[in-house]
Amino acid sequence: MASAGLAGIVMVLGTADVLHAFALIEKEDIFKRTPCPAFLMFENAAYLADMSFELPCNCKPEEITSVVWYFQKNMGSQQTKVLTDFDGTLVVDSSHIKVGSDMLRRFSIRMFSLIVFRVQVEDSGHYICGTKKGDFFYGYDVDVQPSKGIAVAFADNDQHPQQDHKETHFTVFTIFWDWTKCNRCDVRGEQRRIGLCYVRSPSLIRRYRTTTADVASCGSRSVPKRFRDAVQVRKPEVVIRSCMTPCRTKTSSNEGEASISNVISKLGEKPWVSNVPIQFHKQSLGSALIIACPGARPEHAVAWDKDSTRLYLTKFLVGVNKSMRVFIDHGNHLHIRFAQMNDKGMYSCWREGQMVAGFRLSVVYESRRKRTLDDPETQYAVKTILTSYVLITLLFVTIHIVRCCLYACRCTPVK
Repeated sequence: MASAGLAGIVMVLGTADVLHAFALIEKEDIFKRTPCPAFLMFENAAYLADMSFELPCNCKPEEITSVVWYFQKNMGSQQTKVLTDFDGTLVVDSSHIKVGSDMLRRFSIRMFSLIVFRVQVEDSGHYICGTKKGDFFYGYDVDVQPSKGIAVAFADNDQHPQQDHKETHFTVFTIFWDWTKCNRCDVRGEQRRIGLCYVRSPSLIRRYRTTTADVASCGSRSVPKRFRDAVQVRKPEVVIRSCMTPCRTKTSSNEGEASISNVISKLGEKPWVSNVPIQFHKQSLGSALIIACPGARPEHAVAWDKDSTRLYLTKFLVGVNKSMRVFIDHGNHLHIRFAQMNDKGMYSCWREGQMVAGFRLSVVYESRRKRTLDDPETQYAVKTILTSYVLITLLFVTIHIVRCCLYACRCTPVK
């Protein structure tokens, strides 16, 4: 029986090797069927800031076993970043990436494809797949549009998306993605629909390849320079509406948890077992806090609750009220500015219609806390003081100029 089991294992491993070789052959066949263009062109792609994207190297010679990706901000620029891990095996944990970090710390190459995490507006430009010798195979024209200042429309309040803007030589409009899933279940939730800015014009530069003829994203390099200032005035937008969806049937608690609970219940009251992981956090009074939903990305449907209070986007989305202390940004992060005692409680995070995590927040008072210039409250205080100083100075100068003018008018002799 042991010999038979060993033979079975060998057979399974041999089959796995055959399947792996078959997968590699299929991958090579794809490149055989996709010849590289004789003249390098760039495929247009648009994303919203803080998203992650993958750019496949759609063609390459059969004998090439590893690729190098190049990044150029503008065509013909002397400043070119070489994006390579030399082996194509670098794995990056996107949860550990900081916003605004350099692109060289936010990319990975997997099976000839380039993956860039948490892209920023500065990452817009040309991405070229090639070799370390300088041979180029395929190119992308990536347009990362800003989430700051995004136009928001609440469908429940009878608000509508932006109208198309037509000029003599071009038309600017919005292309919307599909509606996200309802971000809560069994209770009233919300859906989002992200829209990116696009332009239609017969004057687009033909070296750039687009899905629809004469249509490209507003930040694409295919848009002629004489149009860009007028085109890029338009911002991306998001439409939000209410929704209702039932929760999926949940399985009972794990066997280990149930057995432990049953043992403890014999000694006293059966303990409460949470269905989602809970983190405990202490925050200093008056400091700022940003909470991220585990595994969530900007394009996901995410919702936040505080205890039994629903933090709906119609009231807590950033920009709804300029003086908001607690708000949710377009990347689905929950912000608390100047934490107060009444901020303590349980914050629950929903992702794609399912509750996935809880954060037990407690606010504590620290009598001695060293302030630094990196603290958001310190920066806010400095900005407030400087703004007040500038306003007072301008008022002082204006008053004296007016007084001098009045004095000069009174002293002017009448002929």
